[in-house]
Amino acid sequence: MDKNERNSYKKPKMSDISTKMKSTLPQIGILLLFWLIGEIINYLTNSTIPGSIIGMVLLTISLEIKLIKLHQVEKTADFLIRNMAFFFIPPGVGLMVHLELIADNWLAILVATILSTILVLGVTALTSQIGRKKE
Repeated sequence: MDKNERNSYKKPKMSDISTKMKSTLPQIGILLLFWLIGEIINYLTNSTIPGSIIGMVLLTISLEIKLIKLHQVEKTADFLIRNMAFFFIPPGVGLMVHLELIADNWLAILVATILSTILVLGVTALTSQIGRKKE
């Protein structure tokens, strides 16, 4: 690294970092609040639907009825979506731990995967068509 490259780096100002934190922390707080509400609903109702899914449905409804504005969560949500692959590492490791169980039940897993994929594609297509008709 030559002298010009070293001098081209500018240390971020504390005010820049503070501004980013001021915009990011409330967004994280909103997402965590909906996750927590979903978990509480799941616990109280003893539902088979995961609390995180309940929370995201409630967040979606809140965005749709304009209780929460998109700009209030957009930056953090975009970051999480861009880095989604990172969140698949723990389930992947979990699969490796249970390879014997998967080997014993591969046919049932394959059938369930194919059927659920077809179901998701169908529901997504119907939802998309309904959404287009609304516009």
